[in-house]
Amino acid sequence: MTISFYDFKNLPDYEQIEMAKKEGHIREQRTVNELKFVLYEISCFSVEIIYKQDRMTGMNVFENKAAYAI
Repeated sequence: MTISFYDFKNLPDYEQIEMAKKEGHIREQRTVNELKFVLYEISCFSVEIIYKQDRMTGMNVFENKAAYAI
């Protein structure tokens, strides 16, 4: 699925989370203390979902600027 960064950001949070989990490709997972960080790649941007004790506690969305470099 292809979706732009801005269209994704305009979705409600719960739809962003579901899309990241279903359509995204896991690029990295790491655990720091009690927090687990999972980085998903979708189209030309990345979504980081943060978990604490298997409950989501936060989400960050990043543009992949390198995708536009020549």
